[in-house]
Amino acid sequence: MKTFLPILTILLFVSLISKAQRPPALNSPEVHADKRITFRYFSKKASKVTLSGEFLKTPVSMSKDTAGIWSVTVPPVTPDIYPYSFWVDSVQTADPSNTYIFANERFKRSIVDIPGDKPLVHSLQNVPHGKISYHYYKSATLGTTRPLLVYTPPGFNPNGKTRYPVLYLIHGGSDTEETWTKVGRANLIADNLIAQGKAKPMIIVMPYGNVRPSPMPDFTKDMISDIIPFVEANYPVLKESKGRAIAGFSVGGGQTLNIGLTNPDKFAYICSYAPYTATDEFKKNFTDWSPNIDQLNKQLKLFTVSVGTEDFLYEPVKQNIAMFKEKKLKVEPIIVPGGHTWMNCKQYLASTLQAIFK
Repeated sequence: MKTFLPILTILLFVSLISKAQRPPALNSPEVHADKRITFRYFSKKASKVTLSGEFLKTPVSMSKDTAGIWSVTVPPVTPDIYPYSFWVDSVQTADPSNTYIFANERFKRSIVDIPGDKPLVHSLQNVPHGKISYHYYKSATLGTTRPLLVYTPPGFNPNGKTRYPVLYLIHGGSDTEETWTKVGRANLIADNLIAQGKAKPMIIVMPYGNVRPSPMPDFTKDMISDIIPFVEANYPVLKESKGRAIAGFSVGGGQTLNIGLTNPDKFAYICSYAPYTATDEFKKNFTDWSPNIDQLNKQLKLFTVSVGTEDFLYEPVKQNIAMFKEKKLKVEPIIVPGGHTWMNCKQYLASTLQAIFK
């Protein structure tokens, strides 16, 4: 008994110390009914904490209370999905109270979802849902095993007679194969548009597009020689160009142009979103580009290039559109307000899904 009491005392003391050091449970972000949002962060040692988000023109300072909880409430925000982060004494960090993390290899950001008064195209709705499957494929091109995600539409039967068209969807630089579902909500957008009869049931393949430190052209070969054969060997899909589309955002938008326009026999639909084209591969492919325009225009059922007027790539994208038009290539520009954001990206994708495979 004499031994038991000191041990009990020590355990109680350790428990009290542990509770004293444990950060409090915070509700962050808290989305209010009027679309205001309150963000909270705990730190007794930080001297300055600011909030940065794509719903803000400039970062805003947060205030600390006596318990060490920093907070700020921002004015009503237009319903959408937005990345945000905290800067704690000049160090960027995701919101530790939020499990909804932006899928990215470099930026440390969280996601806040502001629902609309009416369901948005990317929202979870009461409709039949498709399925997201995780796969690994052997890339002979890159000499390694690589990941990709596959969306199959509602009612998909791998052993049925239906053969589906395929959209190959590429993420932006430093994003991952999960960014199109976790941030872009590609699966929910497809579910909703298919349910409304605005999009054809299709398979969407979302590969991991970063090939560093290998040269970017290796991903073009990887797509043609490894990814497409893997999909066609494992899924009941159409194997003609009219059954394939390719799309991508930012670096993935540039990859879309490189892959699609140099392999027009493989893709009848090419949709590039705010493409980043300041690459050696793009320069090599298009500096002295002299395609058979009549044949190319005949092969392509749809070729679109999308960009926002506030996008930092707006001017170079306009120049690329002008170059394609000068070559007499039938390109459909899609110019919308906004910047180089995944908010715009969801718009581009929703527009694409309603236009392809028709």
